[in-house]
Amino acid sequence: MLKFMSSLKPDCEAFAIFVNEKYAYRDKNSILPNQVKNKIDSYLKTLKSKKKDEEINSFDVTDKQKCFIIKVKNKYSDYYSQEIGGSFYSYIKKNNDINEVEIYSDSLFLDKDRLVDFFSEFIFGFNLKSYTFNKYKTSKNKINKINFKIISSYKDKIEKKYKYFEAIKEGVFLTRDLVSEPPNVLNPKKYVEEIKKLSKYGLKIKTYGQKELKKMGMNALLGVGQGSINETFLVTIEWSGNKQNKKNPLAFVGKGVCFDTGGISLKPARFMEEMKYDMAGSAVVVGLMKSLAIRKAKINAVGVVGLVENMPGGNAQRPGDIVKSYSGKTIEVLNTDAEGRLVLADAISFTEIKFKPEFIIDLATLTGAIIISLGEEYAGLFSNDDELSNKIIKSSESVNEKVWRLPLHKNYDKLMDSKIADVQNINYSGGAGSITAAQFLKRFILNNTSWAHLDIAGMAFSKKAANLNPGGATGFGVMLLNNLIKKYYE
Repeated sequence: MLKFMSSLKPDCEAFAIFVNEKYAYRDKNSILPNQVKNKIDSYLKTLKSKKKDEEINSFDVTDKQKCFIIKVKNKYSDYYSQEIGGSFYSYIKKNNDINEVEIYSDSLFLDKDRLVDFFSEFIFGFNLKSYTFNKYKTSKNKINKINFKIISSYKDKIEKKYKYFEAIKEGVFLTRDLVSEPPNVLNPKKYVEEIKKLSKYGLKIKTYGQKELKKMGMNALLGVGQGSINETFLVTIEWSGNKQNKKNPLAFVGKGVCFDTGGISLKPARFMEEMKYDMAGSAVVVGLMKSLAIRKAKINAVGVVGLVENMPGGNAQRPGDIVKSYSGKTIEVLNTDAEGRLVLADAISFTEIKFKPEFIIDLATLTGAIIISLGEEYAGLFSNDDELSNKIIKSSESVNEKVWRLPLHKNYDKLMDSKIADVQNINYSGGAGSITAAQFLKRFILNNTSWAHLDIAGMAFSKKAANLNPGGATGFGVMLLNNLIKKYYE
């Protein structure tokens, strides 16, 4: 819970102040009692005398009151304040049993605009780090919800600024929730139900079921799911934030393979449980659309997700099958475990034809090869448009959701030519697995629409905790795409 105040409560459980690299702080409007200031000053002298000290320190003002000292660098990146917020949450949870903290933002030596920006992002980082997913634990560890009370001369401006970050947080948390759900719960039908709940935010949602998809000729998407007892769906999510110009919306397409066994081309058993995360691309799209609606973004956008389960049933797609895609192009399926590109092929062509968007950005946990190439540091970026690529890269740098552009080239494209169909779904020559997958997708951009593909296989989930997440589903992409939209299209 977040509250804004004008003064410090003398009997508060805990409070936090910020100091610069020289351990100086300011007491604007003299809200700190003299006896408290004296104790802070004494403690800061102790910190100065240490050769090394931590980013965050604390001491007991009384046996009933604690003070946190947060040291802020003089020069810092755009996302530094978020990371400090995340670090502060970790510090509190690790070292203290605190339910409420009053945070004195004016102790920062910053001008009004920089202080408002810093502190809004500080709260954002704190909240991102606080995420938990424990709904299936029958014996739950008690998790104290830490209440924020913000003491600031600019509380109205901080509150207004934070509304943007609150919308982003809601989108990130939804993405994390969806990715974290077990596959026996979040099958395609249940996923559709979760998406439909977003209509209360003003989003227009349309669902295409199996019969409709067959009539539409979405055989690439349907082929992936034909071995499963669970129905396949395609869902569109529209946001109309610019009533003056409803043409050419921004389009985002997500791979939603709710569980990926590999199909007949069965994956190894070890770590197969991680394949519940193979719908992360779609979850980013859904989370993004929720964020746009909550913050009432002044653009028109559409999210399109293909929801399917890849299972080795008696009616499963076989290696060697040929399917006719929505675009009319035929695909030779050489490996049923290269299914995500089949899902996206139909979804991308459909999006381009139906919505005539300004651009299409697709997101998918598409290849293991991208993890070999970039690890868990960068998502892979592929595009037919240099300008769009540069915008994505700059946006990614601002929020520390990093991407690295990899090449597309006609020589890679040739590797995807089939002898008996228009295209084959894998490259048997070896190497360039992520690139050839992107080359495959590019073939389903039919009208030279600006397009970018983000392979987030290494970024959607992490077993290790990071600055802004506790480990598990990361929500990678929601902040990046919101920043892209806000920076260049609103």
